[in-house]
Amino acid sequence: MAAATNSALASSSSAKGRLLFYGAAPSSSVLLPISSSLPSSPTRLRSSTRPPCDQQLLPKDWELRHRTLLVDSFHRNNGLRALLLEVSDSKGSGPLRVLTRDGDWPDDHFWAVVALLVETGRADEALKVFDSWKKIEMTRTNVANYSRIIKLFCRGNLMSEAISAFQAMEECDLVPSLAIYNAIIHGFARKKDFDNSNATFRMMLEAGLLPTPETYNGLIRAYGSFGLNDEMSKCVKRMESSGCFPDEVTYNTLITEFARSGLTEKMEGVCRVLGSKHMKLQISTLVAMLEAYADLGMLAKMEKVYRRVLRSDGFIKENLIRKLATVYIKNYRFAQLEELGNDISAKSGRTDLVWHIMLLSSACLLSKKGVESLVQEMKLAKVTVNITITNILAHFYLNMKDFKSLDIVFLQAKANKVKPDVMTIGVFFDACKIGYDGTWTLERWIKNGSLEEVVGLKADQLVVTAFGKGFFLKLCEKHYSSLHPKEKEKKLWRYSDMIKLVFGKKSKGKD
Repeated sequence: MAAATNSALASSSSAKGRLLFYGAAPSSSVLLPISSSLPSSPTRLRSSTRPPCDQQLLPKDWELRHRTLLVDSFHRNNGLRALLLEVSDSKGSGPLRVLTRDGDWPDDHFWAVVALLVETGRADEALKVFDSWKKIEMTRTNVANYSRIIKLFCRGNLMSEAISAFQAMEECDLVPSLAIYNAIIHGFARKKDFDNSNATFRMMLEAGLLPTPETYNGLIRAYGSFGLNDEMSKCVKRMESSGCFPDEVTYNTLITEFARSGLTEKMEGVCRVLGSKHMKLQISTLVAMLEAYADLGMLAKMEKVYRRVLRSDGFIKENLIRKLATVYIKNYRFAQLEELGNDISAKSGRTDLVWHIMLLSSACLLSKKGVESLVQEMKLAKVTVNITITNILAHFYLNMKDFKSLDIVFLQAKANKVKPDVMTIGVFFDACKIGYDGTWTLERWIKNGSLEEVVGLKADQLVVTAFGKGFFLKLCEKHYSSLHPKEKEKKLWRYSDMIKLVFGKKSKGKD
């Protein structure tokens, strides 16, 4: 298709009908331009036009006018809500019939309907409604309205509809703007259709429009999203050779995309260039760098960037917080893990993840005082006991060989209807191995059906990172790996099966 596209483009030099990405241009009845009539320039009032004092509005008049505006706004919003509900109802009248019935829609109502149709996968109807709406008032056939609907399609990666609108625009003898070309170039690039993206780029040049940094930035971002780092570098060279020099957004985009690919040396190189040009790192770029260092476990560089992110008030998502916590745990930096929890708490409050991090820090440090203090804080904050909290406390008391407290942990789990997961089963049998009497707990699990649950990890992965797999789970994995493949796949593995696998093998060994 790309070859056919390029030949079609090469054979056409006129502005009309040059975009043949999806075959022949649709008939003009499918799509015509849309755009609201532009308001006339406001007339300047001379100072002498101010109304005399007796004609100026008094406070009561202002109140009345304000109330009237509020009522009008209320009815307008209700009307829009009713329109959107009617259009969104697949069993109701189609948007074209509703428009014909209503006669016309205000601009804001129309664009809200079009956005709804595009978002709900009804882009073809959006084109038809657009065509009909602009015909109601011919001044709506303008570049601004076409630009708006083409951008809307491109943002949704609906390139077939975007090209249809582009072709209809040219049929109306309207000249596409640079913003329209950029939207189409970027739209194709996001779909990894670089042939059509480059073809549109060439058409833009033929139309006498020069690319801007924004044109190249969108392409660089698209190349980066597909991991095409060499193409990204070539795009920068092409940009510079054309006399369009990279701006702050360009460098930030390059840093972000190199960071996502884990290319920290290239990332740092571009970062130095950015600094030499006295340009600023965007907060989102700093966060991308932070994630790159965390993924690679580069502790020192991770901490340096982390402090910059904190100072910049950047937002760190939970997934990245877990990555930072993982690096601290693997490097036995449990004090820094606690600092991380406090930092996040100061920004977002004591979320479940923050409680887990704080508890893990004290548990890994074997700080009984720290753990018990946090448990009291959680009680005051009315934090619900979950499987992650249960497992952290269970591992802590196992390591402390405090079986009385371990009993309380399992009792609280039962009271909060928290069923065990694979880590809980593992820590239970590890405790039994060194003298813990878990008869009562095991009977409760049998009675409430917990051991018939499918084997799985329900706790936060950070628990596994912090405590690893104990003796029981390692033994279980060893026996499981010795099974025949068919035996492994023949059934869902439940905790009762896992226990039988380990203790059954032990019995056979004794015999």
